[in-house]
Amino acid sequence: MTTTTASPVRLPLLDDAGRSLLFTEARTANTFTDQPVSDETLREVWELAQWAPTAANTQPLRVTFVRTDEGKERLLPLLAEGNRAKSAQAPVVALLAADLDFHEHAPETFPVKPTMRDDLEAAGLDGREPMGRFNASLQAGYVVLAARALGLAAGPMAGFDADAVTEEFFPGGRHRVLLVVNLGHPGADAWHPRLPRLAADQVLSFT
Repeated sequence: MTTTTASPVRLPLLDDAGRSLLFTEARTANTFTDQPVSDETLREVWELAQWAPTAANTQPLRVTFVRTDEGKERLLPLLAEGNRAKSAQAPVVALLAADLDFHEHAPETFPVKPTMRDDLEAAGLDGREPMGRFNASLQAGYVVLAARALGLAAGPMAGFDADAVTEEFFPGGRHRVLLVVNLGHPGADAWHPRLPRLAADQVLSFT
């Protein structure tokens, strides 16, 4: 009897240019040109970001793209004063929110567990919110990387009145805004000097 050993699966590697674009040379943009960003490009950002993992495929992130003058007028007063000029200049400001009733989609997104929707409904809002926030936060990071992959500069910001932005743009109580991200093409002096990263031996351990 002869046995064979399957060859290990080797996934393709992202080349140096791709790693640079997404990680090592990527920066948070603080100024933007007035070059517009199309609906098609914004949809492409989501089409790319949606494939990264969430627990039980919950996909709780919801995104509103603010780009009109009227939308900016509603948003800017709710941002920290130091962030308003950046968002006023950016052609698009993405509001990234967690849908705390994400379980309603469970029969579609996680059919392998038919009881999941009812289980999370029984858990109540307090039981679902940590799961929704955590997984939507994961997806927020994916959105930033997807934007970079499609040639956009991203400026994520936590300086805003989360309750006020939620009430203004996601009324009804089922959403919580987690992050505001300016999107566009970098303008003059867009980048602050690169800040240091922790050394590997400060972060990693092996057992």
